[in-house]
Amino acid sequence: MSDTAEETFIVELSENAIICRSPNGLVETVTWDNLQAVILETNDLGPFAPDVFLLLIGDKGDCLIPAGATGEEELLERLQKLERFDNEAFIKAMTSTNKQRFLCWQRT
Repeated sequence: MSDTAEETFIVELSENAIICRSPNGLVETVTWDNLQAVILETNDLGPFAPDVFLLLIGDKGDCLIPAGATGEEELLERLQKLERFDNEAFIKAMTSTNKQRFLCWQRT
């Protein structure tokens, strides 16, 4: 079975940071301390192209991760443990077929 485009993105977690490595060599990092918001961004391109993305907003750079990336499940588990993570917004995003943004968490 071949990898989907999404699976070729590799998400790594540490105590300090979230790192996403794209197949073209781009590496995006957001540290937990600098994480400002978690947004799910959807579009109307599925199922023929990636249509759900996790956008991690950091005060020193952002990280865009397609749903289905390798390591995404572990990242979601950790994000959902953030105080005030909005699971209802997450569920709405996962069922959206339109171009939208859903704020799931924001630092206060």
